[in-house]
Amino acid sequence: MTKEQSPTTPETAGPRPRRLTYAALLTALEGVALAVGGVWVLVMGLAGEPDDRQQAVTLGVTLVALALLPLLAARGLFGRRSWSRGPSVITQIMALPVAYSLLQADSMAIPAGIAIAAVSIATLVLLINPATTQALGIRGPGNAPDQK
Repeated sequence: MTKEQSPTTPETAGPRPRRLTYAALLTALEGVALAVGGVWVLVMGLAGEPDDRQQAVTLGVTLVALALLPLLAARGLFGRRSWSRGPSVITQIMALPVAYSLLQADSMAIPAGIAIAAVSIATLVLLINPATTQALGIRGPGNAPDQK
């Protein structure tokens, strides 16, 4: 793709803000964690003695497939693509109920719930920050360029 096909606007020119980089890193971390968890469940379902092998394999494959959303979003955030903020926000919103359910458990899952909630909230704050929005070239309502 040449510069003529993808011109940089003044809003997206210059270095990537640290907030955007941190949001991309946290989103990528979530994607990697989902992929690792999915592979672990898949391997344990195939090699171990699960109660229901089919259910374990299905869960493992589902987690690996779900890992694609935050990984693609992180790649887009690193590349300063405006479309990438939506999938990343969706990932954070989906992680909050998971964190809540882990916090309700009376077990070793509580620290995992705290970590998931902290990462999700921090990433959401970074994604809605005005510097991040401007770096991605996202305009607010009423700020669309004239189409005349």
